[in-house]
Amino acid sequence: MTKSVRFRATAAALLLAPLPALAQVAVTPFTPAPEKPAPITIHAGELIDGKGGVRRDMTITVLDGKIAAVRKGKPAAAPTYDFARLTVLPGLIDTHVHITAHFNDENRAIEEGETPEQKALKFSENVYLTLMAGFTTVQSIGSNDDFALRAAIANGRLPGPRLLSSGQPLRDPKLSLDAIRQTIATRKAQGADLIKLMVTKSIRDGGDQTWTDEQIAVACDEAKRLGLRTWVHAHADSAVRAAIGHCTAVTHAQLAKLDTLKLAGEKGLYIEPTFGLVQPNYMRNKAKYLGTGNYTEDAFKYMEGNVQENKDKWRRFLTVTNVTYLSGGDTNAGAEGDNAREIIWRVQQGQDPMKAIMAATSIDARAIDLGDRIGAIAPGMEADIIAVDGDPLKDITALWRVRFVMKGGKVYKNVSE
Repeated sequence: MTKSVRFRATAAALLLAPLPALAQVAVTPFTPAPEKPAPITIHAGELIDGKGGVRRDMTITVLDGKIAAVRKGKPAAAPTYDFARLTVLPGLIDTHVHITAHFNDENRAIEEGETPEQKALKFSENVYLTLMAGFTTVQSIGSNDDFALRAAIANGRLPGPRLLSSGQPLRDPKLSLDAIRQTIATRKAQGADLIKLMVTKSIRDGGDQTWTDEQIAVACDEAKRLGLRTWVHAHADSAVRAAIGHCTAVTHAQLAKLDTLKLAGEKGLYIEPTFGLVQPNYMRNKAKYLGTGNYTEDAFKYMEGNVQENKDKWRRFLTVTNVTYLSGGDTNAGAEGDNAREIIWRVQQGQDPMKAIMAATSIDARAIDLGDRIGAIAPGMEADIIAVDGDPLKDITALWRVRFVMKGGKVYKNVSE
């Protein structure tokens, strides 16, 4: 058989071959190499690193959402953002917000009767205002509405701070120990980042302990066993003591004695005083709260006196130097984006500004188990970076003047020029 005859026979055989056999031939499509992300450089006239350090004339290099380098001086090429006249610091953290709390369209602290669409708009506004205020991470305690909001932010559908949530708190003092354990398991299954316990009355109702010491211990120990942190709403000194050795943090601690705070420091219990923001916010928005829940005239008279008393109380708290104070404001309806008020108030009432800033950055980050990711400006950390107009170490109110906000390497605000 000649070569031409063999060629024609082979070609005919291929043409007559069934299609499935031909479809088995692998074809590799051309895929262009992915473009490497361009580095972002941020030049800072002053840099507060979140861990107690302050340096001048520094450049931060951000690559693929993380801080790649922090170096002295200005880069050879023009920086992406030149903040020579601003102070750069890590994105701020608030460990105690109620991110879905809001006033309705009639300016009342009532959600009954609102449509889902009305609520969703309020929630979206809250997270946006909080991020624009320089808070790139918040911990919300607690509402189940937080979970959908957390997902929307994490998926990039909604601009807002990194959100952690407890969902609904445990508050019923009649819960059996087994019921407490089961409820905590349910919260974990719902996706809670932590457990919130309400173990005393509101301070407006006297702050007395409502849960037994055993209930508090069992709840915190069970949460820890399941890998969850615990935030304990406690005013009574006895309740704060019951949390020591079992729980992660106590919020408020309005009636805690100094020796109890000292013991908390020795045993590693975080204390989150909420002196500077929450009650003044209630007073500023009295007409919107009055007549809802336990916001009575008597309650407002008590809070009015407590606003003044808390100044002296905070100064006494500061004398207990071994306790770790977290920066959480109990930020509620009317204080959306006002989170820095807690930090500013603390400094104005005697706290060292660097310690107040550390509390709202690296210390808060450690308390929420994110200390290896956020809360500091250092190589390898998430690029959560803000810039403020002024030096907060000299004038803490500079934290009101946020000119630039970056979260995870993405810029959400830049009004520096």
